[in-house]
Amino acid sequence: MALDLGVFCKSTLDGDVVDHCISSIFGLGQNADPSYLDWLLKAWGWTLAVAGLGLAIALALGALMGTLRTLPEDSAFNRWLVRLSTAWVELFRNIPILVQVFLWYHVIPAFVLPLKALPSYWLVSIALGFFTSARIAEQVRAGIQALPSGQRMAATALGLTTFQSYRYVILPMALRIVIPPLTSESMNLIKNSSVAFAVSVPELTLFAMQAQEETSHGVEIYLAVTLLYASSAFAVNRAMALIEKRTRIPGFIAQSSEVGGAH
Repeated sequence: MALDLGVFCKSTLDGDVVDHCISSIFGLGQNADPSYLDWLLKAWGWTLAVAGLGLAIALALGALMGTLRTLPEDSAFNRWLVRLSTAWVELFRNIPILVQVFLWYHVIPAFVLPLKALPSYWLVSIALGFFTSARIAEQVRAGIQALPSGQRMAATALGLTTFQSYRYVILPMALRIVIPPLTSESMNLIKNSSVAFAVSVPELTLFAMQAQEETSHGVEIYLAVTLLYASSAFAVNRAMALIEKRTRIPGFIAQSSEVGGAH
């Protein structure tokens, strides 16, 4: 079966072929009808925006919660922090991501009124960030626990406080050795961003569903969307590989089985 790639140069308004396939994005005609290629590229931008915002939230919360889970329980306050972070991880990683999206979109704004003012892509990004933060927290925890115990003991012998030990000794090493599992989570987040279609965020999956119905060219539409998802995930993989290479600790062999098994 021959592919009809010309479908991407058709107008989304009347189905006629347009003069410029990407007119509305590159300004080739202010009054030109947007094409399906216009729509596809804009949907790709929404996918990357939701995934990027979700990843930023996930990294910040995941690193924090993972660190709190490894605090020495030598005080009531530390024990409370450990239990709080453990509850966070167990809560957000045991609720399906689609359910969390619906909770943030339909339920939580009813109790936290300022959230009603947030656009839907923000709510989806928060849901994705919280869900992924639970998984990253476990990887950070495993990375910290994979470090030789002498690291913490040496920091204590130097007179560093718990906060200083984590800031200057433990976390700089642990965050480097968890880059491989973080790569997988970053790639997964791009794929998981497809749940945003459920609350009408105009990302790739919603584009594919609607464009296929309008054009009856499902093969071409879904092939293009698949390629964009795959290329986005591959770009993240290569970027994280470069970061891992640049930040590798000389002479240190991470216990990958412990770090990678924290999912």
